[in-house]
Amino acid sequence: MNKILKISLIATASVLGVAVAGAAYLAATFDPNAYKQQIIQAVKDSKQRNLHLDGDIKLSFFPNIGVSMAQVSLSEFKSEQEFAALDSARVSLALLPLFSKQFIVSEVSLSGMHATLIKHKDGSTNIDDLLSPAPADASPETPAYAGSPVQFDIAKVKIDNTKLAYVDELGGAKYAIKDVSLTTGRIANGVPVKIEMAVGVVANQPKLDIQTKLTTTLTFDLDKQSYQLAGLDMKVSGAALDITQLQIQASGDASANLSTQEFFAKELFVKVSGIKGKEAFTADLSAPDLNLNKDHYTGSKLTLNATMDAAFGKLEAALAVPDISGNAEAFKVENLSLNAQVQQPEQSFRLKLSTPLAGNMAAQRFDLSNLSIAVSATGDKLPNKSISSEMKGNLQVDLKKQSVQTIMAGGLLQSQVRAKFGMQGFAQPVIKFDVNVDQFDADMYLPKKTAEAPKAEAVQPEQPLDLSALRALNLEGSLRVGALKVANVKVEQLRVDVQAHKGIVNISPLSAKLYQGSTNGSISIDAQVTPAFTVKEDMVGIDIAPLGKDAANFDTLEGHGNVSVNINTKGDTVTALKRALNGTASLNLKDGAIKGINVAQKIRDVKATFGAKTRTTAADKSEKTDFSELKASFKINNGVAHNDDLSMMAPLLRLSGAGDIDIGHDSIDYLAKATLANTLKGQGGDASVGGLTVPLRVKGPFTDLKYNLELGAMVSDQTKQKITAGKAAVQQKIDTKKEEVKTQVKDQLKNQLKGLFN
Repeated sequence: MNKILKISLIATASVLGVAVAGAAYLAATFDPNAYKQQIIQAVKDSKQRNLHLDGDIKLSFFPNIGVSMAQVSLSEFKSEQEFAALDSARVSLALLPLFSKQFIVSEVSLSGMHATLIKHKDGSTNIDDLLSPAPADASPETPAYAGSPVQFDIAKVKIDNTKLAYVDELGGAKYAIKDVSLTTGRIANGVPVKIEMAVGVVANQPKLDIQTKLTTTLTFDLDKQSYQLAGLDMKVSGAALDITQLQIQASGDASANLSTQEFFAKELFVKVSGIKGKEAFTADLSAPDLNLNKDHYTGSKLTLNATMDAAFGKLEAALAVPDISGNAEAFKVENLSLNAQVQQPEQSFRLKLSTPLAGNMAAQRFDLSNLSIAVSATGDKLPNKSISSEMKGNLQVDLKKQSVQTIMAGGLLQSQVRAKFGMQGFAQPVIKFDVNVDQFDADMYLPKKTAEAPKAEAVQPEQPLDLSALRALNLEGSLRVGALKVANVKVEQLRVDVQAHKGIVNISPLSAKLYQGSTNGSISIDAQVTPAFTVKEDMVGIDIAPLGKDAANFDTLEGHGNVSVNINTKGDTVTALKRALNGTASLNLKDGAIKGINVAQKIRDVKATFGAKTRTTAADKSEKTDFSELKASFKINNGVAHNDDLSMMAPLLRLSGAGDIDIGHDSIDYLAKATLANTLKGQGGDASVGGLTVPLRVKGPFTDLKYNLELGAMVSDQTKQKITAGKAAVQQKIDTKKEEVKTQVKDQLKNQLKGLFN
């Protein structure tokens, strides 16, 4: 036995000696550079590309079989333009393991490689010829070793200063992988290998310019299809899209078994920061334990924290998922929670959301079955310096049907709210809602007007109305509010039904109880081109004084009654809308007063100072003219409301008139005629009998009305009346005298005739 072993060892040594000697002789006598031209010509003939071998080609045969070359380049197809090039490359294999079907690569080294892939406008690429199949008559490749599988082992890999580019001539996209460097230790089955890699990526669609560095330890088992990454440390910096100063860090351990379809992640942590526009942000994700397989997955203590310095304030948010479980079709989260805070200079807001979450990936349906949303805010300018709200309900999202449905109820701001909301379609959503609110004071949350002195500023041009958002709005719903205050106007039992489609908005009915009366009507808006509005509203039994005071600080008219408005207008600014008003309006009030002037008293004063032709008086809020009935109708044309049927009845006074209210220019020019009766007897009939009629002109801007008693016209009228009366008296005397003369003449003739016949 020993003799056989000895003979075998001697034979093996002899074979190895012959092999080594042969390799040494081949290395010493064979010069691969002598075949450069043949290699270049072979490439030219087969691929019609120009190969340049400017550096030396070196071969080694022992103890490693290797080849190295430098300054190599390859041209484009049928062109001298360079397609790819490299500065140097080396590959070597250990010789002896080849005898046992083992490929042990002792070194793979590549430096200064660059290549550009181009997709032409016709869809072809500049490597189509390199990818073309071999000729049909080509000899089939010799099959690999039969028997046991070949094993490979790479001692190290080193790649540096490498760049690969892609250009799409049709789409204009350009991508480049640059500054590639890769260094590894031994790469072999079941052996942990440390990997260090750096790469830069530049692109224009989307805009991208980043640098990535990665270190990790890789362990793989090709037979079991198992892969593990331990101590992953990845850093990314640069710019992406409109984000600058981008920083991404990732760490943790991960493993995958492709044969069993199992995936694991331990202590996974990802942090992202950057600046978007002028807004800085950070976000970090922590996943301590993730387990996935083909049938089931679980996770625990997943958290996501984010901050942003935005124009609206500093945002801080935290999302927590204590436990998640599911499979390829469905998943469940026992209690998802979100906490967010927005900090502003003068106030802060907090949001807390919690809900179970269930999802069906196959049906693409997600249910938040017990949703709770709590909102609170603090700040000196808030009502009572703090507000809080909490709503509860449920939410369903169906991605396949593109629908969202929710029902919520609870406290919102200072109100109790019940709301149903539905949306169908995501690209062009159809929205339906039904909201019921017990009470709401909007003025508590609107900016307060200050009494600061106006600052001298340049007059800014009036900005056009932008109703473009209405053109894409597809909305249908109803809003009911038990008690509402907005812009100081108070209403009860408000109902607003809205329909909006393709820029046409119809609000009908628009009804409410207000100021001891009620209102009912409609509003329509056409925002398709130039904004157009139509308003129809009938107010019945309204107390006009508090309504005018609250709505427009208009404290000139008192009374109860009806107001009707039917107007339309069109324009792209508020001024244009006012000047394009058309339609009708009417007023019918009882038992009220006109503030600012006591017409009866002014007329009495006229009698004492009859000589003046005109007296101008500013409005005096302490004075007023009472009336038992006031009626007027208006025809509105191009922003001017014309009235010619004013009728006001009051004790000892009747008022009529005609004139214009220029809404477009906020002014009035109106002539009223006030008639004062001598006694109360005239109230039921003709008040002008024995009375005095005085023309009263109201003129000027709304903010500075002037009342002019036009006494000259009144004196002229009285003089005319006296002259007419005097003429009548003289004529009566003349007529009486004529009758007396006629009688005397008749008597004389009769006597003379009588004497003649006697």
